[in-house]
Amino acid sequence: MKAEKDKVVAVSYILKVDDGESGQELYETVSEEQPFYFLFGYQNVLPKFEEAVLGKAAGETFSVAIDFENAYGDYEDAKKVIIPKANFKEEGKKNKELLRIGSVIPMKDDKGNQMRGEVTKVDYLGVHMDFNPPLAGYDLYFEGKVVSVRDAQAVEIEHGHAHGPDGHHHH
Repeated sequence: MKAEKDKVVAVSYILKVDDGESGQELYETVSEEQPFYFLFGYQNVLPKFEEAVLGKAAGETFSVAIDFENAYGDYEDAKKVIIPKANFKEEGKKNKELLRIGSVIPMKDDKGNQMRGEVTKVDYLGVHMDFNPPLAGYDLYFEGKVVSVRDAQAVEIEHGHAHGPDGHHHH
């Protein structure tokens, strides 16, 4: 069975990113024991990643370099914002736990889209947040292997994403 639309594909991979100075550094490792499952053909992964996996059967390897334009876009200074501290009060109390440097806070933009912002600094101006994706501006290098391919279940196709190894939700 080959990776194609409406199949659930499990992949293991290492992801390296170009950090510009010392070449590439390891960003993420996904093992064959705990592979990443995705429903093929539903924009659940980067299109170039899917292209690299297309037509592969279990046991076959793939490698793909994806430049930042085809990955998570460029790093945009406009996505760095300062939000008044008052916005983070819950029931009038300051939420100190939330406002730690490095905290990632889910928020909505003015169009109601879910965004994740990382707290980079808190000072008298307010809470400095960076809404760039963690990999914005990076070229990505994947070395991977297809671990398994199975037919997707109707419910997975209906939901547009894979439900884990056996097709059931794990909570």
